[in-house]
Amino acid sequence: MIELHDVHKAFGANRVLRGVNLTIPKGESMVIIGGSGTGKSIALKSILGLVKPDQGQIIVDGQDVDKADRDAFLARFGMLFQGGALFDSLPVWQNVAFRLTRGTLKRPKSEAREIAIEKLRRVGLKPDVADRFPAELSGGMQKRVGLARAIAAEPEIIFFDEPTTGLDPIMSGVINDLIREIVVEMGATAMTITHDMSSVRAIADRVAMLHDGVIKWTGPVAEMDASGDPYLDQFIHGRATGPIEAVR
Repeated sequence: MIELHDVHKAFGANRVLRGVNLTIPKGESMVIIGGSGTGKSIALKSILGLVKPDQGQIIVDGQDVDKADRDAFLARFGMLFQGGALFDSLPVWQNVAFRLTRGTLKRPKSEAREIAIEKLRRVGLKPDVADRFPAELSGGMQKRVGLARAIAAEPEIIFFDEPTTGLDPIMSGVINDLIREIVVEMGATAMTITHDMSSVRAIADRVAMLHDGVIKWTGPVAEMDASGDPYLDQFIHGRATGPIEAVR
């Protein structure tokens, strides 16, 4: 579904991506791991066309991202943002139905509200949450609302940016389980970027380790612990010593 071929991106002297090659099969869940500043978010933004690579090619479902019709292309994606990114001034249902009330996906208001309530129910939130505002919700509930919004338009591809950031271990587990269930139910292709190894093990079919602008290792999550790759081994076990230098 998604292919990155020799993708490079620099910001001035800072070479963030230095030749990324990665394939994400249709209907699979790929989790990209790596330290802060290794280029995970830039890779995601490049796939969406929000950042233009300096070199290389990105293909989504056989189509070059650079040549795609933007509205039709972006309509295929859903996104769960790291901080939730809910609109404070809108009630919950309007946050969930945001894409369904404008643009090419526009639905009648009553229909959009019904869809929003159904998606809220799918992530474990009751209909009475629909008319509350984000500030009235806990962090875990806000994350669920963000997840409901990500799936509201039935996307083919869903991106999850640090989905458990700021959540306690129990709520992190709940969100991980929801993500896994929903991705499988929808048959969607998923790409997650995270530091949370519990998320990796719960969500991933395959894992890719991004370090120093390149993919150091990629393979099935079941093979991660016995990969033999020193970069991956150091990262997943949180060791201070190894080929990855700790920034002090």
